[in-house]
Amino acid sequence: MFLRELCLFSPGTPLEVKTKFYNSEMSDLFLEVQIKNISPSDVFIKKVSLQPPEMYTAAELNHVNWAGEDECTFGTRTFLQSMEERQYLYHFQIKQEFSEKSGAIRGLTDMGKLDIVWKRELGELAMLQTIQLEREAPGFRNVSMSWETIPDTVSLEEPFHITCKITNHSNRKMRLVLNMHDTDSIRWCGNSGKYLGELSPSSSLCFTLTLLALKTGLQTISRIQITNTLSKKTIVCDDIAKVCVLPSTGKMKT
Repeated sequence: MFLRELCLFSPGTPLEVKTKFYNSEMSDLFLEVQIKNISPSDVFIKKVSLQPPEMYTAAELNHVNWAGEDECTFGTRTFLQSMEERQYLYHFQIKQEFSEKSGAIRGLTDMGKLDIVWKRELGELAMLQTIQLEREAPGFRNVSMSWETIPDTVSLEEPFHITCKITNHSNRKMRLVLNMHDTDSIRWCGNSGKYLGELSPSSSLCFTLTLLALKTGLQTISRIQITNTLSKKTIVCDDIAKVCVLPSTGKMKT
């Protein structure tokens, strides 16, 4: 499940810039940037660069590998025609040293800045447009879940393992029970209702799960329920991670 946030900037420039943050159940985020030329003439985009905040690293998702070479998804054209729009995508991941504090973030959060270098004519001096990025942190949770290790690819109908981490952001002790629910593409191996143990305030624990993939392709790991038996509260973790499922070697040989 994703929470979407929309911010609109209308600077006194030929470019209209919109940003959308997609907040996943995990500690990572996706940023979509829409740049539109609202002037009557062409505008040349020389550079678009993102400077993330201290807590995050950011990866640009605007290139694809084609025949061993990285190519821009926009091709070689560097200008926007009048009323033309272009979209940029970035992936934010929280740094390891800040991961346990991420669940306690509340309110409006600084997410760095976006620099756009543009000009109207080829011989004209380039202009810099800076967009300050902010996002409203999603609803505060006393407990958060993230994954520590997960394979890049798995084989169809062959068990694989993932290691998850649960963090207690509250000031009270928790006693946690794990419940798992099968989906049409992923099956859990083992008994549901597993007792994970006690979790002290501001601390984390890790556990390993064994899964079985029933369909090939990119599959989503979801439907994990964590219950605190002391408070009787349950959270549901959806879209925890994605794995690429390949046909098993044995079936390919037959």
